[in-house]
Amino acid sequence: MILHRVARFADIPENRGLEVKIEDSKILLLKVGDQLRAYQGECPHAGAPLAEGALCNGRLTCPWHKAQFRIEDGGLCEPPALDSLKRYPLEVRDGEVWVGDQPLVDAHTPPADDERTFVIVGAGAAGTAAAAALREKGFGGRVLLIDRENAAGYDRTVLSKFVISGETPPDDVPTLRDEAFYKEQRIERINADVVSLDSTHRTLRLSDGQSLDYDAVLLATGGTPKTLELPGADLPQVFVLRSRDHAQRILKSAKPGQRAVIIGDSFIAMESASSLRQYGLDVTVLARQPVPFAKQFGETVGKAILALHQANGVVFSTEGEATQIEGVNKVDAVRLDNGQRLPADLVLVGIGVSPATGAFTDLPKEKDHSLCVDGGMRVTDGLWAAGDIVTFPLNGQRVRIEHWRLAQQQARIAAANMLGGDEHYLDVPYFWTWHFGKNYDYLGHAEAWDEVEFKGDPFNPPFIGLFGKNGVVTAAVACDEERTMAMLAERMKQPLSVDEGWRLIRG
Repeated sequence: MILHRVARFADIPENRGLEVKIEDSKILLLKVGDQLRAYQGECPHAGAPLAEGALCNGRLTCPWHKAQFRIEDGGLCEPPALDSLKRYPLEVRDGEVWVGDQPLVDAHTPPADDERTFVIVGAGAAGTAAAAALREKGFGGRVLLIDRENAAGYDRTVLSKFVISGETPPDDVPTLRDEAFYKEQRIERINADVVSLDSTHRTLRLSDGQSLDYDAVLLATGGTPKTLELPGADLPQVFVLRSRDHAQRILKSAKPGQRAVIIGDSFIAMESASSLRQYGLDVTVLARQPVPFAKQFGETVGKAILALHQANGVVFSTEGEATQIEGVNKVDAVRLDNGQRLPADLVLVGIGVSPATGAFTDLPKEKDHSLCVDGGMRVTDGLWAAGDIVTFPLNGQRVRIEHWRLAQQQARIAAANMLGGDEHYLDVPYFWTWHFGKNYDYLGHAEAWDEVEFKGDPFNPPFIGLFGKNGVVTAAVACDEERTMAMLAERMKQPLSVDEGWRLIRG
């Protein structure tokens, strides 16, 4: 290993990192008290430049998707990253900073010294995060990961944002973990569905005929897209979008110049509208609400996103509901209850998902078929759940939130508690949504607010808005304000007054 002179100690700022390069490697220098640390310069999740992130309360928050790492040692605190930061050797000589060109070795595969078997049902965001966390936290027993899809878990968030726009080929969708990781960490992947669960006797029965006994199990089966119960809904050009296979089918059918009708105004529906329009299709969104996302983002931001879609040629209709999909062997049109007929070559249904809990007949469920968990993600003795299938306590209420990052956070909490811990969800829910090249960040979970204020114009980003209730920040929404939102992602974990929030933002 060779040390390279990369910076002067005095050049490194107190409140953020400094990116330097050693050949093609980007390195992040951070001040930790009167000491320095050198870490990989790009987030292990999606390659965001960590020098543009925020330092707050001893944590470094990624500017893009709000993964968090301890500045002391680079350890992973919050997903969507699944790895800690690689650390590089560093020396300070006469005020000059020298960094090694190879990261320090951090082999942490636990020895196989535990006789217990832990089963994870579902290998999406939550399931993969849990498997990685179990090994990270030292579990040496058997880990079985049951996956209904053949390939290893992948980043499902890019499907509606980049795959069906033609920007990212389906085969290039990044995996959450490669096969080498599963082999090195002794995580056994089983391609099957769970047919039944006996929580009393701690047994699972699989679709391939296997019966598995477990010491602890995590259910992370995610959601099943809701479908239409209409005449013609079974035509081959009627799609949902949840998996890579779904995306491949859409791309195989879609051709520039065709007409697409999207039924629903969910985040998946509107992201798909953006993507299919960029792919060259004429797109009409048949919406339930006059302003998309008003419930989450408020009227102003919802209208701004609607205007962005309309400026790019998306037709937004709220004048009727679909009653029939017309066509013989192929889609010809969508018929509405007001008599209107929308010509169509393909239909995409984006009306939400239902918790995939049908196999768990002996577990009590909420009205929406989700599983009720406590603050530690526990359903009952030996059994935990995470992600889209859970209703959990948040700020004195019981809620179900379908966020990618939240599912991973819940899974890491469950993994710690499967090992005897007592962790609870204490973070701030976060998600992002992408429309015509603009990324919108959202922090919090505000079902109601009594004040909202913006810095900048939602119709002409950058902007950031704070939602408050009784003088306390309940949520924040922004576009092109990554570093500020990264700072708020940590700061909003404690009660934050609206006035203090604006002082932080305006700096």
